Amino acid sequence: MIRTASIVACLSALLTSPALAATVTVPAKTAPESITAAPNGDLILGSAGSAKIYRAKKGAATAEVFIDAGSEGNVTFLGVLADGPSNTLWACQIGASAPNGPRHTTLRSFDLATGAPGKVHWDLPGEQNLCNDFVVGPDKALYVSDTFGSKIWRLAPGAITPEVWLEDRTLNGIDGITFLGGVMYENNVIFNKIYRVPMDANGKAGRPVDIWTDKPIKGPDGMRAAGNKLFLTENGAGKVDALTIDGDTAHVTVLQQGLATPTAIEPAGDTLWYGERAADRALSMPLPK
Repeated sequence: MIRTASIVACLSALLTSPALAATVTVPAKTAPESITAAPNGDLILGSAGSAKIYRAKKGAATAEVFIDAGSEGNVTFLGVLADGPSNTLWACQIGASAPNGPRHTTLRSFDLATGAPGKVHWDLPGEQNLCNDFVVGPDKALYVSDTFGSKIWRLAPGAITPEVWLEDRTLNGIDGITFLGGVMYENNVIFNKIYRVPMDANGKAGRPVDIWTDKPIKGPDGMRAAGNKLFLTENGAGKVDALTIDGDTAHVTVLQQGLATPTAIEPAGDTLWYGERAADRALSMPLPK
């Protein structure tokens, strides 16, 4: 016989488990392109539909405005990344289109606790560029993907101006970027590819190595690493995947499908967050082991 007290205790444990599925919403047409988790468990969401970055307190179901860059004009945000050790929130700010010209994009830093503007406010050079995503490497430098500039930029710790780390034709369409086991991986949203980027003992990049996926992927976008896996969103297929790397092969396991333009992914503790840009929300699941 199962006692009522035991049932209540079990339900209470389930309801307070941090790994249970949760949803965080933002205002309509916010289009959360990227999400990141602060060290205290707060969730931060960029907005490809407005000049705002949103923040949801840990456990909250709705996000509030954290940063409003409306004074800079008709801008929006792609990647956001919380860097706890430096108390920095990194953001890719997308400017308004110039008359008969391309959009201008900017790498920005903000105080992770307050949202106050930081020291980095760097316009990517060239007529064709798109600050899209970034990752902090084992060397504590920030690596930035430039989708239309076909580059990876590197910002050394304490610096305010990045330098070109890698320029290669395979980077035309680079989107998500991350490190797994000290090795850099990046994806290509245009050509539906995953690459490993070799690095020598001096930190110099080599030519990207094509990683074959054992299932087709369509529109690889946000990508982060946790444990021994890469986690990936497919914005063109409405999927969230786990990738296990075996040499030059990636074994693809579909975790969720039927999603509304998923572009964001973020492992945080025992939880995996993923964002639906077209549904104006972030959702979670227990982090696969």
